[in-house]
Amino acid sequence: MAEAVIPGGTDSYDLAIIGGGINGCGIARDAAGRGLKVFLCERSDLGGATSSASTKLLHGGLRYLEHYEFRLVREALEEREVLWGIAPHIVRPLRFVLPHVPQMRPRWMLRLGLFLYDHLGGRKALPGTSAVDFASSPLGEGLKPGLSVGFEYSDCWVEDNRLVVLNARDAERKGARILSRSACTAARSDAQGWTLTVEGEGGARREVRAPVLINAAGPWAGDVVRHLAGRSPKGRVRMVQGSHIVVRKLYGHDRCFIFQNDDGRIFFTIPYEDDFTLIGTTDRDYTGDPAHVRASEEEVSYLCRAASAYFARPVSERDVVWHYSGVRPLYDDGASAAQTATRDYVLELDPAGGAPMLSIFGGKITTYRRLAEAVLDKIAPLYPPQLRAQIVAREGWTGRAALPGGDFPMRAFDELRRELSEAYPFLAPCDAVRLARYYGTEAASILGKASKASDLGRHFGAGLTEAEIEHMRRNEWANTSEDILWRRSKLGLHLTKEQVGDMDHYLNGLSQVA
Repeated sequence: MAEAVIPGGTDSYDLAIIGGGINGCGIARDAAGRGLKVFLCERSDLGGATSSASTKLLHGGLRYLEHYEFRLVREALEEREVLWGIAPHIVRPLRFVLPHVPQMRPRWMLRLGLFLYDHLGGRKALPGTSAVDFASSPLGEGLKPGLSVGFEYSDCWVEDNRLVVLNARDAERKGARILSRSACTAARSDAQGWTLTVEGEGGARREVRAPVLINAAGPWAGDVVRHLAGRSPKGRVRMVQGSHIVVRKLYGHDRCFIFQNDDGRIFFTIPYEDDFTLIGTTDRDYTGDPAHVRASEEEVSYLCRAASAYFARPVSERDVVWHYSGVRPLYDDGASAAQTATRDYVLELDPAGGAPMLSIFGGKITTYRRLAEAVLDKIAPLYPPQLRAQIVAREGWTGRAALPGGDFPMRAFDELRRELSEAYPFLAPCDAVRLARYYGTEAASILGKASKASDLGRHFGAGLTEAEIEHMRRNEWANTSEDILWRRSKLGLHLTKEQVGDMDHYLNGLSQVA
């Protein structure tokens, strides 16, 4: 994996994809599983932009009901349990607590919205809504005393970057060619399709031919259409910045809170990485290069103030141990405010000159798999009859087949963790949980025949070993400490600067040997 680009020659594929975020990798997996020969290139790390900067939730979007986006909410609600079923290691159910604030949305409106939320998406495994009395419940821990009642409902959590990587791995297993850190620098079309010029980090180039091109470049989708393909996009990307902050744990229980802010927005506080609380997100229009987006002081202060309005212990900027920010490439529907812009996706097919290009605008991580199916439905008629029939015949397979490491029952995570602890008794309990959570049934292949901790090679802190790093490098396109500590994992929160420096030194030594 993560191989160097080989110069010379032109490779032919059935489908080429620009963009290695969740949409691009999800499409690659679906298409490869239907028998298409697929090529995907990503100019940086897989899932290195928007797909690693989410709130890490698989949710229907309770607030989207206020904007009457019932189709989007229904589709997202249905997908929660589908994704839990195919990836029960990186997806887990969470309970969310929504306090009632008399000065904001009335209680009947919250209850009606949650009734729809419970029934709109055909919920089966997730528990439904219940009422909460904060005076008699431990869920009121740390909250200001003015909050008396609320509601508790279900959604799911996902390790977002790992979802991207697992889709890419499964696509590769099914024959797709996945190249990270390989930029498409030119796209030329003719009556037979597309010729892409792809350049790797070392400057090596290759040419790729495909009859159909998918533009899954996220915030850069408009640039691909205009500058690479030389066409005029019909749809427009509305870039909306979403920032999050991480602070030390605000409360001891395992519930998430969804709070109403006084500006009409909502925000979450989520138990995070055992010792922390994740707070987010903001919504504001963004201009500039999405690669350089950073959480602003204004956004950090906004989230601190929002959390302080609900918790007895105020949250200040000094409490923030980490923050991250991403640009959501929403479809520009002309909405006046960033928070009211649609989260639905739009697929724009441009068949000009016999070289079809399908561009993706909008979308959310929860519905990536359904988006991929919609893409395959849209491009299937562009292929010869035999290949078209093959594409149609395999429709829906991604909702039934487990992602790598997810081949165990959706409710059996604790059993998997116990088996791992019994097979490798030298593992600390927290490390057994993390390895099972990240790798599922593949955790044992990382640990191999180890009978003691030293068998896993050098230890870098927080349970991270040489054996695990080698797995990430060999199988997950991870090259740098940022890939490893902040995308494939969030272990950067637990390591000291000296430990990170040791790891950088180790990785530099490996790159020099290579």
